Amino acid sequence: MALWSSTQLFTSKVPRKILFMFTLSLSVTYLFYSLMSCYNSLQFPLQENYAYQGRLVTDEPTFVTLREKLYSASQGLAEYTEATARFTAVSTAATAAARDDEERTVEWIRTQASPTKSAAYHKQQPSLAPENEEKARQEFSTTDSELRANCTSDYGEKKLPQAIIIGVKKGGTRALLEALRVHPDVRAVGNEPHFFDRNYEKGLDWYRELMPSTLEGQITMEKTPSYFVTSHAPKRIHSMARDIKLIIVVRNPVTRAISDYTQTLSKKPEIPTFEVLAFKNRTLGLIDASWSALRIGIYALHLETWMQYFPLSQMHFVSGERLIVDPAGEMAKVQDFLGLKRIVTDKHFYFNKTKGFPCLKKPEDSSMPRCLGKSKGRTHPKIEPDVIRRLHKFYKPFNMMFYQMTGQNFEWELEAEHEHRSS
Repeated sequence: MALWSSTQLFTSKVPRKILFMFTLSLSVTYLFYSLMSCYNSLQFPLQENYAYQGRLVTDEPTFVTLREKLYSASQGLAEYTEATARFTAVSTAATAAARDDEERTVEWIRTQASPTKSAAYHKQQPSLAPENEEKARQEFSTTDSELRANCTSDYGEKKLPQAIIIGVKKGGTRALLEALRVHPDVRAVGNEPHFFDRNYEKGLDWYRELMPSTLEGQITMEKTPSYFVTSHAPKRIHSMARDIKLIIVVRNPVTRAISDYTQTLSKKPEIPTFEVLAFKNRTLGLIDASWSALRIGIYALHLETWMQYFPLSQMHFVSGERLIVDPAGEMAKVQDFLGLKRIVTDKHFYFNKTKGFPCLKKPEDSSMPRCLGKSKGRTHPKIEPDVIRRLHKFYKPFNMMFYQMTGQNFEWELEAEHEHRSS
C-alpha cells in the first residue's frame, strides 16, 4: 500500500515539474537572446569601427553596465543548464525535495536578474598588479568603444550635421572623410546628400533622416564638394545652423582642373582634349574661365560668398597636397578644429605606391587594407607644358587673393616654378 502511494505521488508530480522547468528554460533563453541582440545583430560598416581607439571604461558607465548585463546573462544561462542537469539526475527524489528545488531555482533566477549581481562579481575579482593595470584598462576600453558604435543605431538619435565638408571637388574630400570616419566620435553619411544644391525642396526632415544615429558627444557629418561653388548653399546652410563648422579641402587649381578633366574623360571618352576646353582662343591665350573645371579653382571668388554668412573661425582649410604627404599632420589639425581628441594618427596610414597616395591600414579582422576605389588615383593625361604654364599664370592673382583671405600660404606658385624648370 505504501509502495502504491509513493508511485502515485511520483507520477502526478513529475510531469508538472518537467513542464515547469521547460517553461522556465524557454523564458531564460528568450531573455538571454534579447540582451545579446544589441551586440550581435548590429554590425556597422567596417570603416567606421576598425581603428577604434576607445575611451576608458570609467568614461562610459552606460555601456559598461550593458556589457556587464550581457556577461551576467551568459553566465546565468551556463549555470542554469548545469542546474537543470543536476535536477534531472535526481528527478526521482521525494515530492518535498522537488518542491524545495523549484523554490531554490526561482530564487536563483531572481538573483541572476538582479542588477547587483554583476557588481558583486566584479568586487570579488582579484586586483591586478600595477604593471598590468594599464594594459587591462586599454583592452576593456577598446571593447567599450566597439560596443558604443555597434549599439549606436538603436540608442542614438538622428541629428542635422554639426560639420560639413563643403569642397572642393577633386581636392581630396573623400580621403579626408574616410580618415575622419575612423574616429569613434565621428558619424558621417557615406554618399553625398547634395541637399543644399539639388534636394533642398525635400526639406530638413528628409535631410535629417539621411544622417546616421549618433550618441551624446559624437559629431554628425556629411560631404558634398559642390556646395563650395553653389551660390545659394551658404545662405541655406546658415539658415539651418549658423554655428556649423565648415571644412574645405583645396588643391593647386591647375592640378585639380586636370584631375577633374581626367574623371570626366573616363566617363565620356568622346570629349575634346583638355587644351581645347581650356582656351577660348588658343592663339591669343584667352582662358575659358566659364569651363567648370577651371572655374572651380578660382577659390577666392567662391570663398567671398561664404564669408558673407560665416566667419573664418568656422572654416578650416585642408591642403590637398599635404593630405597626401603628411596625412597624420593634416588630420591632427582637422581633429583640433572639430574639438575631437587626436585619435587618428600616423599609425592609421601607409603610402600606396601604386595609387600614389596614403591608404588606411587594414583592420585586424580583415585581410585587405582600406584604400580608395578605382575612381581615385587615375593617371592624368599628358598636358602640353605651355598650357600648364598659362594656367598657372591665370590662377596666380586669384591664389594670392585666396592666401590673403584665409591667412594661409599653400605655396602653389613654388610648384609652378618647379614644373617650369623641369619642362
